[in-house]
Amino acid sequence: MKRIYFEKLEQAPDNSAIKLTEVIDELAFNEQGLIPVITQDAKSKEVLMFAWMNLESLELTLSTKRMTYWSRSRKQLWIKGETSGHTQTLVSMAFDCDGDSILCLVDQAGAACHTGRLDCFYLKVDIEQQLVLISGEVPS
Repeated sequence: MKRIYFEKLEQAPDNSAIKLTEVIDELAFNEQGLIPVITQDAKSKEVLMFAWMNLESLELTLSTKRMTYWSRSRKQLWIKGETSGHTQTLVSMAFDCDGDSILCLVDQAGAACHTGRLDCFYLKVDIEQQLVLISGEVPS
């Protein structure tokens, strides 16, 4: 049913406007009530991290402009930077064509990764050598 909603949007003219609440109601949250979120630096466009949101964290992010995720391990809301000070301020948000993932552009203050690295994708695959290389220094 939800896929049909997004299929109809494929035919909508450029710059059509739809109420945000209507689109949120049609998002494809999984059986745990979660939707994947890719967070990207608004200036550099570097992918910083991948996380999950539930409806409450999505609504909080939109109302506060502070990135708020759902922590699956802690089973609670997680306001990015609340304890570390490494905050993410929402610049823009987009939904993919199937309504089953979210892309957020943010202003990142400090490191995005809990390891202290600038982003969470520091394990780089070298396909030719069949190795994984660790990149990015951990600040001391």
